[in-house]
Amino acid sequence: MQKLSLRAVQKLTCKKRDAWWTVLLVDPVATRLVCLFARFDWITPNRVTWAALFVGLGSAGFFLKGDYESLAIGAGLYHISFILDCIDGKLARLKGNGSVFGGWLDYVFDRIRVLFCALALMGGQFLRTDEPVFLLAALVVVFLDMLRYVDALQIYKMRMSMRSKIEAVTLARQAEAGVKEEDQKVVFMEDLLRENPLAEGETLKAAAATRPGQPEVIDLHQQFRESFPWYARFRHALLRTRIRPHLISGIEFQMFIFIIGPLIGHVLVTTAVSAILLGAFELVIMFKFWLSTRDFTRTMERLAPDSVPTRAGSISPHLQAGRHRRREGDQGRPDTGADTWTGQDDPYSHDAPYSHDAPYLQEHQYSQDTRTEQDGWNAQVTWMEQRFPAPEPDDDPGFQPYPHPYPAEPEAQDTAWLPRVPAQPHPGHHHADSGQSWS
Repeated sequence: MQKLSLRAVQKLTCKKRDAWWTVLLVDPVATRLVCLFARFDWITPNRVTWAALFVGLGSAGFFLKGDYESLAIGAGLYHISFILDCIDGKLARLKGNGSVFGGWLDYVFDRIRVLFCALALMGGQFLRTDEPVFLLAALVVVFLDMLRYVDALQIYKMRMSMRSKIEAVTLARQAEAGVKEEDQKVVFMEDLLRENPLAEGETLKAAAATRPGQPEVIDLHQQFRESFPWYARFRHALLRTRIRPHLISGIEFQMFIFIIGPLIGHVLVTTAVSAILLGAFELVIMFKFWLSTRDFTRTMERLAPDSVPTRAGSISPHLQAGRHRRREGDQGRPDTGADTWTGQDDPYSHDAPYSHDAPYLQEHQYSQDTRTEQDGWNAQVTWMEQRFPAPEPDDDPGFQPYPHPYPAEPEAQDTAWLPRVPAQPHPGHHHADSGQSWS
């Protein structure tokens, strides 16, 4: 196999944006090792992932000892484990032999490595100092690491959901306007910035507007850029060196705790500072995502106003039609022959004066000549049903109530007509008449 070009491997395998720890301290070593590993067919991405896990567990073993020499060796092994963890992805992109299972394996092994190293590092310090705060620190490290990655996956899922809804509405509008199916497309600002990371957002939007037949650019981060105009300049300055603006991510969080902390001999302080910085950046990400959801709502109101509820924040009218509300226009008691019913005559009206003598159902004067007592009672029942109507069925066509957890009991049937069958003696029991045993 011919020698690979290092520059070509870097261009093909390195991400356009990555963590600053990876760009400065991992990629220079990882790309050279990829050029070496690519020569051997038996070195596969999955095997490199397994190697990264075993080296990471080895670092956890040294962390557990707790002394400075062991901590330094553990920190070095953890950095090697992370380099191997980056090599598996680069090797898969170079050879084109990546797989879905390999991506899942890489993610799971990362979490296992963090779990064991956190327990070993903080457990080793607890055994040496008997300080319970190290046990709490281990819990905080594991929790924040899981929170970071779970939150990232959930935000990604919500972003894809917003994009898919906008795409569906936009493509439907283009189809109604007579645009050919092959010409129908949706353009998002984040895709344009990903393809042109150093370009200005407004410049890309203006350039797209001048092209004939080009659809409008959907910007789901417009409010964030308008609120923080300096962010674009800060982002461009970092992207010139491939460093992403998210300076404290899960990678930097792990490196500070498992490498910097053991090397400088201040594990607890480094953990506390890293946790605070990670939490602050996560709050920034959540705030940015919240602004993005507001941009999404405004975009949907503009593209499909009928699909956005106009009574947001209020209770649906069909939920208010229960027995606790009086039907509009119900002024009198129907079918009773009585005069118009007013709130003053209603013992349960809010405007009626309180009286201890008010009966449960106020009696009215009925004509005894034309109505019997039974007729009067039926009229009262009819009036109650009209004044306090039963809840109306749900208006949502997609609503389906849960099935009844237990099947309906069958109706009791008369079995007296069935012929009686004589009881058969059970084997092993004595017959009541003969005293013999059935076997």
